[in-house]
Amino acid sequence: MTTKQSLIQSGLTPDKAQYWAKHLDGLPSVPAVRWQQAGAALLQAGEPFAVHRAVYQEIFSHANADAGPPAAWSPAPGDIATANITQLQQQLGLDSSEALHRWSVTNRNEFWARAIELVGVRFRQPYDAVVDAASGIETPRWLPGAEMNITDSCFAHAPEAPAIIFQGEDGPLQSWTVAELEALVNRVANGLAAMGLAAGDAIAVDMPMTAESVAIYLGIIKMGGVVVSIADSFAAGEIAVRVRIGEAKAIFTQDVIARAGKSLPLYQRVVDSDAPPAIVTATGAALAVDLRNGDCSWGDFLPDDDCFEAVASTPETPVNILFSSGTTGDPKAIPFTQSTPIKCAVDGYFHHDIHPGDVVSWPTNLGWMMGPWLIFASLMNGAAMALYNGIPSGASFGRFVQNAGVTMLGVIPSLVRTWHETACMEDSDWSKIRAFSSTGECSNAEDMLYLMWLAGYKPVIEYCGGTEIGGGYITGNVVRPGSPATMNTLALGIDAVILDDAGRPCSNGELFLVPPSIGLSNTLLNRDHHEVYFADTPTASDGGMLRRHGDQIEQLPGGYFRAHGRVDDTMNLGGIKTSSAEVERIVAEVDHVVETAAIAVTPAGGGPSQLVLYTVADSQVDISALQIAMQSAIRQHLNPLFKISDVVVIDKLPRTASNKVMRRVLRQQYIDRAGA
Repeated sequence: MTTKQSLIQSGLTPDKAQYWAKHLDGLPSVPAVRWQQAGAALLQAGEPFAVHRAVYQEIFSHANADAGPPAAWSPAPGDIATANITQLQQQLGLDSSEALHRWSVTNRNEFWARAIELVGVRFRQPYDAVVDAASGIETPRWLPGAEMNITDSCFAHAPEAPAIIFQGEDGPLQSWTVAELEALVNRVANGLAAMGLAAGDAIAVDMPMTAESVAIYLGIIKMGGVVVSIADSFAAGEIAVRVRIGEAKAIFTQDVIARAGKSLPLYQRVVDSDAPPAIVTATGAALAVDLRNGDCSWGDFLPDDDCFEAVASTPETPVNILFSSGTTGDPKAIPFTQSTPIKCAVDGYFHHDIHPGDVVSWPTNLGWMMGPWLIFASLMNGAAMALYNGIPSGASFGRFVQNAGVTMLGVIPSLVRTWHETACMEDSDWSKIRAFSSTGECSNAEDMLYLMWLAGYKPVIEYCGGTEIGGGYITGNVVRPGSPATMNTLALGIDAVILDDAGRPCSNGELFLVPPSIGLSNTLLNRDHHEVYFADTPTASDGGMLRRHGDQIEQLPGGYFRAHGRVDDTMNLGGIKTSSAEVERIVAEVDHVVETAAIAVTPAGGGPSQLVLYTVADSQVDISALQIAMQSAIRQHLNPLFKISDVVVIDKLPRTASNKVMRRVLRQQYIDRAGA
């Protein structure tokens, strides 16, 4: 088949196919170089994405697969020269980022000491050693002897520099400087002290990601408290679970959430959860709700005193309790310690290449680890964070990214899919973006190519990790070519192996971490940490202990990787981790449901997981009506962001001899059924 015929088959008109086939004939034969030049010409010609996609597919259809996945972006010499990761590589006299990673995991103490210095961590009392593993590899003590409050490191840059750029759906673009943010953080800390709260007390935050919620988050940590993070989408019952596990003594929330002209209750959900005393911020000029006895408004809570000396503690002291679902029961409660934000900042520095003066945006909230990550990765690296208080799936968010001057934009893949399907971002100017990052779900290659195209081809740093890691274990960098929906490196300072079901090395299997690393959790509040992460794991080739994480990863040629979702019964739905058991518990109350198995299925072309419910019913039911009832139950009692893709009614669920539901069997049955 000729190039022209291939382009026609991809959807181009004969005239357009003829034009671009002729253009390609004059380009170099090396596919990556060929695509760089073709992509530049396509951009200059103002061609729509469909033409870019067709040309990209045509060029790489002839590439040698053993050379690695198709690179849609390659770094220019200037990109490499100015990258943060290059500076450390050159200091050490290493010839590649791959060599730097190997050095970072064979010289962990020196790596973390250098990384801590590079991101400017401030200590009240210096550490005696980087790590003390005398008690075993499961429970290393990081930075023993140190005293610190991580908020000191968030305000170490120029006071007049922007710290937060923010905007509501219908409001003006606003900004706070580092000094202005710190002043409000201090007022929050003083307000908490005036309430009689002290170091070690847990205080919940159930709010959207606003400038005020960032100040509240840092204010709690500055006064020595522990933030209990709750996503603002959770129903009352789930709020109650997290308040109970975290033992919160107070809660910050907002009266309502204003989205797309609608007013959604938030404070009322907090009240219905029987939460402790609440401090309530207003969406408008005044509170839209009446307060319970014992609750107070943000204005009444906030004192005028904007000076506060941060309370120092050890690096092992908890600062934040986040929640990440296991396979059964309550969500796992994972403490971030004073040292965990170092992992966030270091990943931001090396892998997302965040520099002073950058503007970092990531639609998220404090109930997901990327909310705290955004705060620490931005502020500790001297960048501003850009917060949009609205729905990020429409054109208004695109204009916010443009007007705020965002240089690094984070996404979840399902959000990019919406942008792709609606073309809502195509009128925005995203030329200031230097890099994207994607996490929370598996990516689809075409959607990520589209995302790169929106900014004139900039790299997408695929970022795979978890709350219990404090960041990523496998990711990308800006000094190696980027292929859509793939990672191009393990994260610096952390190592991993891919094993099959028999514990043997393989190219596509379950990934296990090789501890230790700053960021890795040492404890869980409501689980046996050893049982969750270390019990019955295979042994490393050198006899060392491996740590379970639960992701299926495929190693590709050229040092690249692709994520294939979870190997256990945990699901990523819309970027939020939940378990099959949590979903099944909710839908079990729906009429006519006898039992259900919830599974996450990856679409044939890759991308975000889809929620499928296999259901045994007590009588013949209308499947459409059943799906509506199940969706309503999930919306009211779990999370409205979890969408059911399909309901399959069967006579009985497949079970093991010990009566456990075989969800892997159901998952494979569904995949086979879809491909039939």
